[in-house]
Amino acid sequence: MSELRIERTFESDPETVFEFVTEGEKLLQWWGHEGMTIPEHNLDFSGPGPWMATLVGAEGGPYKMSGEVINVDPPNSVEFTWGWHDENDERGHSSHVRFDVKPGKTGGAQFVLIHSRLPDNDSVANHNRGWTSSMSKLERVLK
Repeated sequence: MSELRIERTFESDPETVFEFVTEGEKLLQWWGHEGMTIPEHNLDFSGPGPWMATLVGAEGGPYKMSGEVINVDPPNSVEFTWGWHDENDERGHSSHVRFDVKPGKTGGAQFVLIHSRLPDNDSVANHNRGWTSSMSKLERVLK
């Protein structure tokens, strides 16, 4: 299994960053690739339970993902499972995502995204593109 790790530093305080990576209405402001819409979702990482999102972009879709929020430690971390659905709405391979938020060394917040249990390097590369695009959106929202 393979792992993806992305780190960002934000000027916002850790509590604000944690709100944006756990609360549904704030997640909707940055979740998914640039240009994607989310017509259907249950995005809430503020407590344990199921989540799902369906993304649609100019190039097509829908792209459905779902999982289970398994651990929330405000304002430090949230962990959830992740699986893509196929054209028959069958959930595939389950991977694991963790968001860590801590005070930055010179203020603001340090954010670390770890997406683990990915099946191979192609999956890491695909998820890296998606998460990097989402992180760009999050950076803009937090300014």
